Amino acid sequence: MDRTVLDGFVGTASGNALAAWGLIGFVLAVALGSLFDGDLLWACFAGFVGTLAVLPAVAFRSVRTTPPWEVLALASIPLIGRAFGRGEVSEFATYLSVAAIALLVAVEIHAFTSVRMSPSFAVAFVVIATMATAGAWAVVRWIADLYLATGFLGSEEALMWEFVASTAAGFVAGIVFELYFRRRSRVLSRVTGGETP
Repeated sequence: MDRTVLDGFVGTASGNALAAWGLIGFVLAVALGSLFDGDLLWACFAGFVGTLAVLPAVAFRSVRTTPPWEVLALASIPLIGRAFGRGEVSEFATYLSVAAIALLVAVEIHAFTSVRMSPSFAVAFVVIATMATAGAWAVVRWIADLYLATGFLGSEEALMWEFVASTAAGFVAGIVFELYFRRRSRVLSRVTGGETP
């Protein structure tokens, strides 16, 4: 079977693993801290990111098998902002993180199942998943407002700007990931002796 750039996406380099495990430790610390603070939403978000990050190591039974630390850092942006900032995170940063999570999901589906994705399809998946997440989150908040009077949804104008931010973050992330895939493809090509992956 031909190797693709997605096959080489889950890394085994010790430098990558060290940086990735540092980020995983940070994410899990934020999850526990959010849980103790009673912020269940952020605890679940951080726990989900941590679970996705640990999944390759568990599946391959090797602590050196981790996603690239760069993608984990992108997925952790809102958590870093909450831990070291004033607790406020912009919608764009949150949806950029959602895009990185969508990329992790796409790569892990590719790596651990019989489904095969091209890098272009993975990028399209990231953009669409980011926009779909914004829509699903809006519906959840609308239902909470309707039945629990939570006031989560805010104004319609704010909701529309949130959709704009999620779409922009999806496209920005898609472009960044496409460039990242091209760079990894060139590296993989050099490692395999010039063969096209």
